[in-house]
Amino acid sequence: MAFSEQFLQELADRNEIVGVVSSYVNLSRRSGANLFGLCPFHNEKTPSFCVSPDKQIYHCFGCGKGGSVINFIMEIENLSYPDAVAFLARRAGMDMPEDGNPAGRERRERMLSLNREAARFFHSALTAPGGRDGQDYIRRRGISPAMVTAFGLGYAADSWYALSDAMREKGYTEPELIDAGLANPNKSGGGVHDIFRNRLIFPVIDVRGNVIGFSGRILGDGEPKYLNNRETLVFSKSRNLFALNLAKKSKRGYMILSEGNIDVVSLHQAGFDCAVASLGTALTPEQARLLTRYTGEIVIAYDNDAAGQKAAQRAIRVLENLDLKVKVLRLTGAKDPDEFIQSRGADAFQNLLSGSANHVEYLLDSAAQKYDLTSNEEKVSYLKEAAGLIAGLHSPVEREVYAMRLSEQTGVNKTVVSEEIQRAERRKKNGEAKSAMRNAARDLRASVQPKERTLRYENERSALAEEGVIRLMYLDPSLLDGQTLTPEDFSSPTLGRLFGILREKAAQHATISLAALSATFTAEEIDHITAILQKPEVLANGRRALQDYINVIQTEKQTQSAEADLRAFAAQKRNKKGYGGAS
Repeated sequence: MAFSEQFLQELADRNEIVGVVSSYVNLSRRSGANLFGLCPFHNEKTPSFCVSPDKQIYHCFGCGKGGSVINFIMEIENLSYPDAVAFLARRAGMDMPEDGNPAGRERRERMLSLNREAARFFHSALTAPGGRDGQDYIRRRGISPAMVTAFGLGYAADSWYALSDAMREKGYTEPELIDAGLANPNKSGGGVHDIFRNRLIFPVIDVRGNVIGFSGRILGDGEPKYLNNRETLVFSKSRNLFALNLAKKSKRGYMILSEGNIDVVSLHQAGFDCAVASLGTALTPEQARLLTRYTGEIVIAYDNDAAGQKAAQRAIRVLENLDLKVKVLRLTGAKDPDEFIQSRGADAFQNLLSGSANHVEYLLDSAAQKYDLTSNEEKVSYLKEAAGLIAGLHSPVEREVYAMRLSEQTGVNKTVVSEEIQRAERRKKNGEAKSAMRNAARDLRASVQPKERTLRYENERSALAEEGVIRLMYLDPSLLDGQTLTPEDFSSPTLGRLFGILREKAAQHATISLAALSATFTAEEIDHITAILQKPEVLANGRRALQDYINVIQTEKQTQSAEADLRAFAAQKRNKKGYGGAS
């Protein structure tokens, strides 16, 4: 292991999992000893994300992610294992051991250094005589020199090898260029070629100031309009936002969420230094969680077309689950924020912001546009859709206000409108109750007869008993005293490897911690191990239960061995018969 178990145990002890997770997730529901909240790793409306203070683990019954406090920070902050350890060490005021994980740390630092050099190369190329195409494009878009500097904008020439050649001269290798998502291997023979060509380059910089990736906007015609480098050790599109490194410093008290990088640059140039954009993807729950760390209000300013409106509605569904105030900007007379500011100016955009609708008004207006409200039939359809939207509001005051507005809009008596909202609310609650029952039944089935998400069992009966042994050992390592079970008795290689580690810790009377196991197993394996530990296991009569599990494991091993011998004997007879027939 890169870190001593003593250090990892102290790290976990000083970063109590409920305290760490609560800074990202609202753990609002308690069930027994466990706390539940909405999962930060997938979009959900019913809490299925469980934190166990006793076991110091988390587990989501919806998406299956789980692990120790280290795994949580790795996932939520998009950090490598050693960087997550360093993050938690800083949080707890602990000094990092000097040995750490030199290989992983060096690879990460090397990639960040390469990205930094690439950003400098692109920026220099923009201001060089050969960067005239990039300079012309910037002039046409009205981007000022100050913004070029602030965003570190650059230019990728229409060349297959300009960046690769320059980085090789600085000592970086072709595998490193590929690993960083800056080059692809040539199909015909050796060597690599640049990914970004004939594009305006936007470095993607994280909140710590590291260049983690790049986004390129094509200068002429062609697709894709925007090209992001692929995901790497340091870059994840779903977990980062363009320009958040700048917007987090804004004093405006809200953030503007736009679709394109050019929109963000234009907004910052006009004084709206709180603008960010997702990186070529629909807004993700991870990006939404990231925003909540820096603001309590989001203004969605997407393009004024059908695709932009659909994207806005998807973003609302992601954001409405968080403790955020959400507004939606309706652009008039322009297709996007950049065009609006270029034609109407910053003051007009500020007026637009001041009059932006909250997300409920936006959704109601969007629904109304689909219907002809002069038609009684379509008015009824609109009322039912609008009632469903209002029924989803948490505040009774909000439901009352929008019921009154809906009544005035349609000319239908407010009492009738309120009754329709109540019916929609009952339908919604019934649907949620049925969904909760299905989820509970699924979890019950999983606890009795689990189905692995990433690991497959060759012998499920033995593997279920092996899981029971793991749980009992985790709860009370002394139960294994006097037992002769070995890792080789396990049908699942992963569970056998885990058992071997737990047995060794038990022999040393060392503390068994999932945090210490996080460096030994993959993320998928940790998810699976956490799911195993989260299943119920009673320590009463623990030795008897352990022996029962061991009996199953050993019986299954003997059965499998006997069946293998029979198959081998049958194959040998077939081979002899075939040989004799041939002679």
